[in-house]
Amino acid sequence: MNGHEAETIREIATAFQKSRIFLTAYELGIFTFLGDTAQRSEEIAERLGTDPRATDRLLNALCAIGLVEKSDNTFSNTPAAARFLVAGTSDYLAGFMHTVHLWDTWSTLTGAVREGTTVAGRRTGTAGDRWLSAFIAAMHDRGMKQAPASIAGLDLTGVNRVLDVGGGSGAYAVAFVRSGQGIRATVVDLPSVIPLTRSYVDKEGLLDRIEFREGDYKRDSLGSGYDIAFLSAVVHSNSDAENRALLVKCAASVLPGGQVVVQDFIMDPDRTSPAHGTFFALNMLVGTAGGDTYTEAEIRGWMEEAGLVEIKRINTPFQATQIVGRRRKTGDEPSRGRN
Repeated sequence: MNGHEAETIREIATAFQKSRIFLTAYELGIFTFLGDTAQRSEEIAERLGTDPRATDRLLNALCAIGLVEKSDNTFSNTPAAARFLVAGTSDYLAGFMHTVHLWDTWSTLTGAVREGTTVAGRRTGTAGDRWLSAFIAAMHDRGMKQAPASIAGLDLTGVNRVLDVGGGSGAYAVAFVRSGQGIRATVVDLPSVIPLTRSYVDKEGLLDRIEFREGDYKRDSLGSGYDIAFLSAVVHSNSDAENRALLVKCAASVLPGGQVVVQDFIMDPDRTSPAHGTFFALNMLVGTAGGDTYTEAEIRGWMEEAGLVEIKRINTPFQATQIVGRRRKTGDEPSRGRN
């Protein structure tokens, strides 16, 4: 092993340090407090209620990783931090509090690999509420930016009703009803999530076109009469068996000729790529009982078992991929031999 290879390994081993520096600053609200001003570390510590010396050292480290600048013993945001990390700006990246919480679950990876499932345990009460709000906020931030382009490749001809399964903030339901097709949408999610969904939809002014259905998609009925059942970032939370059962429910929820759309990180057959999918499989390992990332062949298999046909793959402009199947139209059932 040469020196360069050894250094690369050391960089991998210590990469968490930069991440933790950033996440702590984000959690404390340092970037938002700085805004477009320059402040001394003592002033920042007083405002945030933190230790002055420790705050100064954190700010120095933020300078070293390129998110804060220092001049005459005052600190200010870099242009990138001012654009993306100050709450209230148009380009604000609002989802990193969820990443803060992921730090805790990822710290249990060794135990999860030993046990084959999460060993983290979800916190309840106020802490659980904060986790859920941060998670939905992260999904909303990403969904609102990606949903319009993600659904642009779908065939929306004759589509009137869309079921957004596990729809979270309703970002994809919003994109469907704004697609110009006169579509109405229903979001189904857990009772703890739907109040958050309603508030996000209310902010978009779409309460008259988006309905809400409280329920657990693993146990409860999804209803019927929809033209599309849409599952974005859902199947990775479930085991293979749970997804087989869920796809049967989704197939039953759409009208003959209707579509079931699975949008998720799709793994190549050998599961070593794409890289983000390999990382996300571990994210599901540490955070869920049986979640995983799946291959196209696996998802096609679930759809075929559910009786879906005309299964195809659609690549989106983002990291996620769509696998789309249709429910057979009346009269299209496979012919059976007669005696």
